[in-house]
Amino acid sequence: MCLKEQQPSLNIDEQITNLKSKGLLIPDEDYAKSMLNDISYFRIIKAYSLGLKHKNGDYFENISFNDIIDLYLFDSNFRQLLFPFIEKVEINLRCRLSNYFCGKYGVLGYEDINNFKIPAGIFSVFFEEMQKEIIRNSRSPFIKNFQDNYTGGKIPLYALVEISSFGTLSKFYKNMKNEDKKAVAKTFGTGYTYFESWVESIAFVRNICAHYGRLYNAKLPKSPALYKQYSELGIGNNRVFSTLICLKHLLPDDRHWDAFIENISNLLYKYPSVDKSKIGFIETWEDVLK
Repeated sequence: MCLKEQQPSLNIDEQITNLKSKGLLIPDEDYAKSMLNDISYFRIIKAYSLGLKHKNGDYFENISFNDIIDLYLFDSNFRQLLFPFIEKVEINLRCRLSNYFCGKYGVLGYEDINNFKIPAGIFSVFFEEMQKEIIRNSRSPFIKNFQDNYTGGKIPLYALVEISSFGTLSKFYKNMKNEDKKAVAKTFGTGYTYFESWVESIAFVRNICAHYGRLYNAKLPKSPALYKQYSELGIGNNRVFSTLICLKHLLPDDRHWDAFIENISNLLYKYPSVDKSKIGFIETWEDVLK
């Protein structure tokens, strides 16, 4: 396999020249330079040109710089709409998981391998990850309080979940015994096999949102299992629309849900160049989410 050499960096004027050489229309060069000065070429062009080029690297006819910016702005606004609902699920899971687990196994029950269904080697790695979360947050007042004022300085699970990443929380749930998974999933109104895949997938999308990553035209490696009714409608589970379906079921009584759907609709209207299929939407997407 022949490896490529790293390409030299281009200044903004050179970036503009390079884009023009690839057939990209740039109606306002000052605007383009301003955007490339505020948001990196790599973040805008490399990410949002996907699907807009021929195999030789040239742009399709009549693709403009503004089209790419519109995709970027849509994605940015879409992430901002989505993140608060992911946050609600994350906070709900922290609460319900710790309430159940502490009630059954005690506040330090997470230290006992017998309370999980995983081999000793995996448990050791998992337990070490949780200890690292404690170390990273050692200056937090409530962590210092437990370490300084309680026997052994150990952190109870109900406090530990508050400093754990959503990814660690997802692993915690995945490592639980099936009977315990079932009990927690029941509080969300679904089966544990579905819920486990939903949490893992939502945690992945949450990290994309938190790090300003790309959801538009992105295939999700952590895809949720969907109910049969959705696959029968032709809805795939590897685009972000599948995440919205999961959130719909996990937040059935959310009073802001209808406004969320309306805001997405307005966003799609504002950016007509957005191809809804690139985020997994079907024509009847509003009906599906309602």
